[in-house]
Amino acid sequence: MLDRPVDRARDQGWVFGLPPGIASEEWPLDPVTGYPLMHGFTLKLPEDYRVHGADIVALSFFATAPDHNDGGAPDDPEVREAVKARPLHPRLSRMTDILNYEYAALLLTRAEYDGPFAMPPAPLALASAERPRWLDVGGACAFFEAAPAYAKKMFAAPPRADLSETRAIGMMPRADDPNAGKGPQDEYTRENPPTGYQPYYYYVGGKPGRDNFRLHDWAKDHAHNHLGGTVRPCQAVPEMSPFYIEFEEYFGGYNFGGGNAQLDFRDMKFDWACG
Repeated sequence: MLDRPVDRARDQGWVFGLPPGIASEEWPLDPVTGYPLMHGFTLKLPEDYRVHGADIVALSFFATAPDHNDGGAPDDPEVREAVKARPLHPRLSRMTDILNYEYAALLLTRAEYDGPFAMPPAPLALASAERPRWLDVGGACAFFEAAPAYAKKMFAAPPRADLSETRAIGMMPRADDPNAGKGPQDEYTRENPPTGYQPYYYYVGGKPGRDNFRLHDWAKDHAHNHLGGTVRPCQAVPEMSPFYIEFEEYFGGYNFGGGNAQLDFRDMKFDWACG
């Protein structure tokens, strides 16, 4: 995440702000609250990550607003059924976490990615939760207002209070990653055939323990937000395809309990863990 707004002609997408190229009625609503899910980021995929076809060039990720994410999701069948009855984007995938909060991803064509920003729809008339802060000031400003000091340092200046306020995504290849092209998995808990994936750490002398813990040299300069390769989850390694993005809370403004998340956009799996 760069410290400036997006320039679509040269950047690889944007964090916060609004999704591109969709109708407002296609914006996914939260079946828990009836409010629009919060747009976290829109990422333009490198060509070798376009696993859904050459014309699917990007994805937009949506999440439960952090001020609606606390302690476990209530279930209102009337709200859920009303959300289910609404028009859907043709390439919408919905996901839930272990607390039954909702997330969604939209796969975008080139025309959609290049299109104008979409405006969020009105919440359902049934919605009874408190209005999420991002709908009034934008995701960037809402996150900055509530962020701990270390996260505020990700911003060169406080974001504007505007729904369209973004931060650009820049991308560079990792110089060295033996796990590039390999699906993450834990050798002891995996459910699928081995992919050749290896952990980013080792124990001196093969003896587990805090004093013997070491990072491999090839992992020491890996960025926290990345596409594919070596995963650095806060807890267990999620078993995923090689086509995933790992990201921190500030990469869109979420409540992951100080942890981070992984989105497998080939198989549409989502996982997060607290720090």
